[in-house]
Amino acid sequence: MTTWDLSQTRHHILICNGGSCLKRGADEVTCAIRDEISRCGEDQRIHTTRTKCNGRCADACVVIVYPEGSWFKAVTPEIGKAIVREHLLQCTSLLSHISHVYGEERFLRQPGVPIGVTKEKMD
Repeated sequence: MTTWDLSQTRHHILICNGGSCLKRGADEVTCAIRDEISRCGEDQRIHTTRTKCNGRCADACVVIVYPEGSWFKAVTPEIGKAIVREHLLQCTSLLSHISHVYGEERFLRQPGVPIGVTKEKMD
């Protein structure tokens, strides 16, 4: 098992590899993001983690960037590369691809993004 040195890490990208996201190209998105990080020489500053379902299947393929807490929707390999290159390295907003951002001590849904269901126990 590998233990990464995260002491120089500035960004953590969580890439959903749950069922709906896999059907919409999550594996290709994961590879594209990781390849772009390496191509840009940012392996020490940007860490990635494949996750299981993040609960926003309608937005598949979902990518989440921390520490700022931006949730990206309908990510393709091309958008994944842009997240690395433009959003993280050039600090350019990709607002049209963001479903939620963290602010005001909670996640704020962007206009036009489905609300989703509440987290209540279903009988």
